[in-house]
Amino acid sequence: MTVFESGDHKVIWGDAIKALRSHVADGSVDLIFADPPYNIGKDFHGHKDRWPTDEEYLQWCRAWIDLCVRKLRPAGSFYLMASTQCMPFLDIHLRSHLKIMSRIVWFYDSSGVQAKKYFGSLYEPILFCVKDPDRYTFNAKDILVDAKTGSQRRLIDYRKPVPTVYNSHKVPGNVWEIARVRYRMEEYEEHPTQKPVALLERIVNASSNPGDLVLDPFSGTFTTSHVAQKLGRRSVGIDKQEPYVKIGLRRLGIQTHFNGEPIERPDKTYVRKNGLKKNEDDLTLPLALYDRTRVH
Repeated sequence: MTVFESGDHKVIWGDAIKALRSHVADGSVDLIFADPPYNIGKDFHGHKDRWPTDEEYLQWCRAWIDLCVRKLRPAGSFYLMASTQCMPFLDIHLRSHLKIMSRIVWFYDSSGVQAKKYFGSLYEPILFCVKDPDRYTFNAKDILVDAKTGSQRRLIDYRKPVPTVYNSHKVPGNVWEIARVRYRMEEYEEHPTQKPVALLERIVNASSNPGDLVLDPFSGTFTTSHVAQKLGRRSVGIDKQEPYVKIGLRRLGIQTHFNGEPIERPDKTYVRKNGLKKNEDDLTLPLALYDRTRVH
């Protein structure tokens, strides 16, 4: 296990359970965001996220979840993502450890062809949990969104003593429509399940304050740490795959080289299926006409 550190930010290269046990103090973390492998066969740089049985996967999840609960401060918050298949089991397990405040649906559209013989999935579930429902951080004013009734339709509430236009802003509900990270986006990194900056900004803004410690035990592209740094929080990010650790080192500005080689973000380009290159900025043709390639 290797630890890279600069200022208030730490990248741990190693197994999540081992790193949590040895490198994160109990009761030290203000906010945890956990987005583990979903046990659905995704390829994480040669590592398939498929356990021999569902029960073995759930046992593994319960082990790191229990460790995360130990790491939380008394007023800490925990956001957990999981597959739609497994979330009910993790939901039940967490109820004996934390108070579940919200069951969130992250909804996104899909431009690709959906299932033809069943209803295709367009969302991922998120649990928002706290240790103490009477004492936790929730910065409502930092995450307000437009309330269409007031901000767009300008409807008036005649039930009040003085008729007043409805509020133009509100705290988001538990269905979050946030676009998935696409290849053309500036924030795109080489990872099969990258979470968008906008999603993490909402979570970090809502459930932590400047100077708080934010932990992500399955960091992937280290978006959680990146957002924490941007918003003035401290961070600990863990991942066991070298390519993803290098992304974290680059995004956080901890190192510019790894094993003597520069850490560089791969250039992006497109190649039409007829073999002709297309500039990334030319959006005149649909994405389906191109094959994605990398220029290193």
